[in-house]
Amino acid sequence: MATRIRMVWNFLAHYKYLITIVGGFLIIGVLDENSFRQMMIYEMEIAELEKEIATYQAQYEADNKLLRELRHNPKTIERIARERYFMKHDDEDIFVLSTDLPAAE
Repeated sequence: MATRIRMVWNFLAHYKYLITIVGGFLIIGVLDENSFRQMMIYEMEIAELEKEIATYQAQYEADNKLLRELRHNPKTIERIARERYFMKHDDEDIFVLSTDLPAAE
């Protein structure tokens, strides 16, 4: 038993720097909160969030343009009321042609 412990101790003493370096790389590369694996996960999450920001930025620009148009052009209010809410004058008829509705069987 003592010889076995002595063998292990000699092995550890002989390769102590190698064991320390491998352990450090293992901690830094895989196990740590700031590991390379975690860094890659964060990079993918950042890329996804940047895509989402770009989508919302484009939507914001379109909505902002529509808002400016609504403030400065009274015909735009009428156009949106007719398109979105199907409003009409008393002497008009509205026919809605849509392919979104399911076919009646």
